[in-house]
Amino acid sequence: MDATASGTPSIQYHNIVVDQSISTLVVSPFTRQQRHCFGDSIPGEFPLAANPSIVLHVLTGCNLDPQDLAKLEASLKTLINHELSISELAALDMCQKRAIFKPMADDEREALKQRCGGSWKLVLRFLLAGEACGRREKSQAIAGPGHSIAVTSKGSVFSFGSNSSGQLGHGTLEEEWRPRHIRSLQGIRIIQAAAGAGRTMLISDAGRVYAFGKDSFGEAEYGGQGSKLVTTPQPVESLKNIFVVQAAIGNFFTGVLSREGRVYTFSWGSDAKLGHQTEPNDLEPHPLLGPLENIPVVQIAAGYCYLLALTCQPGGMSVYSVGCGLGGKLGHGSRTDERYPRLIEQFQTLNLQPMVVAAGAWHAAVVGQDGRVCTWGWGRYGCLGHGNEDCESVPKVIESLSNIKAVHVATGDYTTFVVSEDGDVYSFGCGESSSLGHSTGADGQGNRHTNVLNPEIVTSLKQVKERVVQVSLTNSIYWNAHTFALTESSKLYAFGAGDKGQLGVELVANQSERENPELVEVDLS
Repeated sequence: MDATASGTPSIQYHNIVVDQSISTLVVSPFTRQQRHCFGDSIPGEFPLAANPSIVLHVLTGCNLDPQDLAKLEASLKTLINHELSISELAALDMCQKRAIFKPMADDEREALKQRCGGSWKLVLRFLLAGEACGRREKSQAIAGPGHSIAVTSKGSVFSFGSNSSGQLGHGTLEEEWRPRHIRSLQGIRIIQAAAGAGRTMLISDAGRVYAFGKDSFGEAEYGGQGSKLVTTPQPVESLKNIFVVQAAIGNFFTGVLSREGRVYTFSWGSDAKLGHQTEPNDLEPHPLLGPLENIPVVQIAAGYCYLLALTCQPGGMSVYSVGCGLGGKLGHGSRTDERYPRLIEQFQTLNLQPMVVAAGAWHAAVVGQDGRVCTWGWGRYGCLGHGNEDCESVPKVIESLSNIKAVHVATGDYTTFVVSEDGDVYSFGCGESSSLGHSTGADGQGNRHTNVLNPEIVTSLKQVKERVVQVSLTNSIYWNAHTFALTESSKLYAFGAGDKGQLGVELVANQSERENPELVEVDLS
């Protein structure tokens, strides 16, 4: 075909090897009626919406130099009358494949774009960061205070353990020693779960929140809470106008995160107002005021009277803290309470980009993009991993983990677990209830109850011969701790305290705990 004779302007590419008889590459201005062949796309829609991998092919497979790429981009903008760059179009396409982005209206998408910094690439980074932090839409296990929740990759939910408040969601108050499917959630896909003392919250892929157990958003031991028990999952009506993607149950309060990256809290006590003036029994969601009003949050973590928020800004990732500062757990170099979220500046000093944040009862931890692990707060029993029981009022890198690249961290009462890129698990802190997983003695007892001041590899999980991807452990000062380790193939292993059935495995004779990981009979794939 003679490109000149056709009347279509040709585009010259410099580094593409072509046959001598073909010296130009022609991009024809297809009409809207001619573009219906690209999958399910609307006629006239740019084919990236059907297959974004075309961008990767052009950028990596066509050997384009900068001049070629500039001409290609300019021609595409002219042909499709679109102002977005190729990379922005590709980012938008990838955003449209994310579960929480799909149902958003155009104006909601545009508002999110502006909130993230005015770029679809930044929106994509925000969405991917949130998925990575919370295993959203992936299998997960939650070790709550006395009870446990397991979510399959398809969104089904199993619960087991203590049920004195109906927190298992089966319509009864009877304990369950084996994982039991919550059948009343049939047809609802759950993507995230949170467990507190006597209470459970589940988040659906439609952004609805279902709660059951104690009829309050605070910790069960708090005297100002309601006495009504809810034994089956019920939608939280006060949240029906907020598309929620994560919940975090702390002591005396609960926080939820919206898909736009806004944080709302309930039932904070009178000592620290957490950015708004609410009463302890206030069950209405209130936005977290202060600096985070205009900064998108990708993950929240709740501890004893404090909240951590991982944010995603154009300049990078950062962590804010608010609430009670006892033990230095807010990370600001003091033990002062903070009524409004405050940036933890130490990460900039350390040149560390936080990627995952965890809030224990009295201490906190972060994993950086480079795999470094930082801890701070009350170091009782060695839960900070620095070889002592000292408090640290600003984040401090765990030097003994410098030879590994961490990808995940979990914190409990006075315990911490770190998962490496290779799937190895390290633990340190309080050894009570065998929840650290260390049992090295010939008699099977070993040092399972010994406090560990420095990170030690959990050798009992090495014997599983599978890569661990998530660890969850009890985060309550009122309950003996138990721990879950989830593998890449969605197998769940449990150890620690099991006196209420929270391990999901049978105990023999007078046992009250398991010192070695036991496979839980539940299919989370």
